[in-house]
Parts: sequence; C-alpha cells; structure tokens
Amino acid sequence: MVEIKRDAQNAPQRSPTDLLPIGEIVRRTGVAASALHFYERRGLIHSERSSGGHRLYPRHVERRIAIIQTAKRLGIPLTEVAEQFATLPEDRMPSLRDWNRLNASWRGQLAARRLELERLESEMNQCIGCGCVSLGSCRVFNPNDALGERGSGAVLLAPIEPPEE
Repeated sequence: MVEIKRDAQNAPQRSPTDLLPIGEIVRRTGVAASALHFYERRGLIHSERSSGGHRLYPRHVERRIAIIQTAKRLGIPLTEVAEQFATLPEDRMPSLRDWNRLNASWRGQLAARRLELERLESEMNQCIGCGCVSLGSCRVFNPNDALGERGSGAVLLAPIEPPEE
C-alpha cells in the first residue's frame, strides 16, 4: 500500500516529482499542448507515459517551462536554452542557483544587444530628417564608405530578378 504524506491540515503534500497530466500543465502554465510536445521533441522537457499512453509531466517541469518562456521573451534561442538545460539534472526542479547561473550566462548577451540597439538608435537619430543623398557619408547604410569599393552610383540594392514562372 502506498502511503500519502499529508500536511497539518490533512491535505496531501505536493512534491516536485508528482506527475501531472498534460492538461493540468497546460492549465497551470498557459502554454499550449502543441508547444509542450515541441519542447519535449527538442529535449527541453521530459514526460513519462501512463499505462494508457498519456503524457505525465513531473511538477518541476513547470519551472523549466517558466524559464523557457522567459528566455523566449528575452530573445534567447531555444537551442541555447537546450544547451543550458543539458547542464541540469532532469529529475529535479531547477534551483535558484541554477537560475542565477542561467541568468548570468544570458546577461552578457543581453547587454551586448542593448549596446547595439543604442548604437543603431544613435545613428538613426543622426540620419532621420537629414536629407542625406550621399551614401558615401551615410553612417547607417554605408559605414566607412564600404559601398564605394563597388563603384559609383546606386550600388546599395542588388538588381531585382523577375519571378520565375
């Protein structure tokens, strides 16, 4: 007989390894079942199968899904999330220490992207409304007059090929 642990109010204690059906994971995370299947195919999360063949996910998968969703919002590619998850044990919930390590590894990338966006914004501010017609001096479309090496005239755009019929 399996003993169910209960808390002081006689409610069953929950464990990160409790198995939840896919519908419950969908309800709790707001992530579509098709996305969960996709994450599973990519090795980001794992499930077990019930005797009837239904997917059952350990409760700790919710934390992984939260990290995946956060990474997506930050523009971190899923391949990179998978690389980071490969360093975590599959049988437990990622800890605060795990999250801090992931966070530190992504913080540098985000800082570099932020600096690049600020640089582009600065260049745009210099460009918008300037009336510039010289690609030779335009820092946005032709930094360091790289197009000048290809000749004079309209060399910015490649000729448009008609579609094949």
